[in-house]
Amino acid sequence: MVGVDTHSCIVLAAAAHPDDIEFYFAGTLLLLKAAGCEIHMWTLADGSCGDMTRSREETARIRRAESEASAAVAGAHMHGPLFEDLAIFYDRESLAAVGAVVREIRPHIVLTHSPQDYMEDHQNTCRLVATAAFSRSFPNYATSPSRPPYDAAVRLYHAAPHGLRDALGAPFRPDLLIDIGSVLDAKRRMLACHRSQQSWLEETQGMDVWVEEMTGLSREMARRCGRTGFAEGWRRRSHYGFCPADHDPLASVLSPHAIHLDNT
Repeated sequence: MVGVDTHSCIVLAAAAHPDDIEFYFAGTLLLLKAAGCEIHMWTLADGSCGDMTRSREETARIRRAESEASAAVAGAHMHGPLFEDLAIFYDRESLAAVGAVVREIRPHIVLTHSPQDYMEDHQNTCRLVATAAFSRSFPNYATSPSRPPYDAAVRLYHAAPHGLRDALGAPFRPDLLIDIGSVLDAKRRMLACHRSQQSWLEETQGMDVWVEEMTGLSREMARRCGRTGFAEGWRRRSHYGFCPADHDPLASVLSPHAIHLDNT
């Protein structure tokens, strides 16, 4: 396995919308921060469709402030959005822009959405981030703005889809489980920063008391894997083009909290 120096390890959590990281990534991210890693939070879309009464501009402004508050709780570097809601597309222009951000951050660990999720913004974010990380070392791939390549080993991890099932109802089966019980309170505080989303989620998706919804899903993730407490589940992306086959920095850095699962 490639050696992992936690004090030089850079972690990027990249999600589609404000509050997505808090729902399924934040426990793992907080543990990585506690282990000494440098952590970055990036939502690609501005959250501008996440309100029933406010304008797009006001909604985006509010949600940016909420994301900043959440990043402050985590002690994370925050990166601003590139796209509007429902405008994350897997195309050449978008990939060049996402690639530039990835090359600026130069992560060793990338946490992102599942390739199969309930909405296209999540899936396209996953595709863009994965390709940007894959092309990180290509000197002939041009990002916009132009950024130099880097060739460090990178491992991508995919979080559970919303509801722990993909869009066609298939249950999520992680191959790595992270026990987040010790940081659950901080994860709840991060999600609670997104106060504007409580009424929106209750009205549009039936998610009563959305912080409790997140807590229940974290409990259910542990239960499905035969554990008690609270957990976040992850699938490791294939190593081809990213890192050596045995490189598993998330499990290495978080070994006291990590449980490998047989997903064959």
